[in-house]
Amino acid sequence: MQKRTWWWMAAAAVLVVALGWWASRGRGASVQVVQVARTGIVQSIAATGRMNAVARMDMGADVTATVQEVRVREGDVVRAGQVLVRLQDSEALAAVQQARAALAEAQGRAVQQTTVTAPVAQQVVLVAQGFYSQQKQDDARRVLDTARSALEAARVQATANQAQGVEPALAASRIHQAQAALDAAQARLARLQISSPVNAKVLTRLVEPGSMAQPGKVLLTLAAEGTPRIDASVDEKHLRMLTLGMPAKAVADAFIGQPFDAKLTYIAPAVDAQRGTVDVRLEVANPPSFLKPDMTVSVELVGGARKDALVLPSVAVRDADREAPWVLALQEGKAVRVAVKLGLRGVGSVEVLQGLAEGDTVIPQTEKVVAGDTVRAGKPLPAQAGMEVPSFIR
Repeated sequence: MQKRTWWWMAAAAVLVVALGWWASRGRGASVQVVQVARTGIVQSIAATGRMNAVARMDMGADVTATVQEVRVREGDVVRAGQVLVRLQDSEALAAVQQARAALAEAQGRAVQQTTVTAPVAQQVVLVAQGFYSQQKQDDARRVLDTARSALEAARVQATANQAQGVEPALAASRIHQAQAALDAAQARLARLQISSPVNAKVLTRLVEPGSMAQPGKVLLTLAAEGTPRIDASVDEKHLRMLTLGMPAKAVADAFIGQPFDAKLTYIAPAVDAQRGTVDVRLEVANPPSFLKPDMTVSVELVGGARKDALVLPSVAVRDADREAPWVLALQEGKAVRVAVKLGLRGVGSVEVLQGLAEGDTVIPQTEKVVAGDTVRAGKPLPAQAGMEVPSFIR
């Protein structure tokens, strides 16, 4: 009797299992699902870059010379035209003084030519032409031949001393030559003084007094005063989303929790084929005091934001980068292909503009299901990071 009872119980258990199996088979396989949610979304592009000055300048010498004096240190703020480094210039100073003396001498000779030599020559002409007193006529006759010779010589000299004559031209030429020599000497002296071309901050100092400066050797590095920028690289797949003026939020890795605003001001005209990226620059209009050149910065470029949108995880949308994106929706136990129109695209999520409603159930791409399969909702897909509006745009 007990054996018969046990047999009936075992048979009943097998029957229950079999019925459950047939029932589950009729409802299809269990798949992960996700529901269309109404939440916020931000279309953003993440990138990593470095802080940089509006311009960075390596300062060096045009000549080989010994460094006599270095007037700045790292971190100093300098003004345009300020002397930063002086090279040994004693010989150049002497050459300038010599050139000035030569110019002064040439100018003095020109003055003498104008005020002394020319008037005297003119007087000789007048005397030789006969402007003598009565009592000296007899003496003049005796030296007539000599006077005639002097007359001719005086005429030649007077002609030379006139404005269009030879002597003024020679005097002017000497002045020009002396001035050119002075200019050249001053230029050589100026090359021995290294000055800042703009208002700037000294980033690096690579020289000390007594060291040798030579062309091509960097002595100082300056960061020009102005609005700092972020130099970053963005994956080329995001190129269509980039627009000049695009706002961004940036965070220095050394100061997490202190974000600051930036704006996209430059997009490189070509893609780096080796890395598959495009270079961009962002302007930081109001830089916080802690920013320094070469700091590593994380950037999130914001292409759009909506607080109240129908959102799906990106993994639930198929052919999202093509003209006709679609999803597999779970409708009455069947996987049904549904065309959708997408809007903003965030980090790990997309906005659905048409095709689905809030609460609709969608099968993600991770499930091996095709349209028409009989399926049933199983474990929901975990919530995706990024399916919310970041605090900085609330």
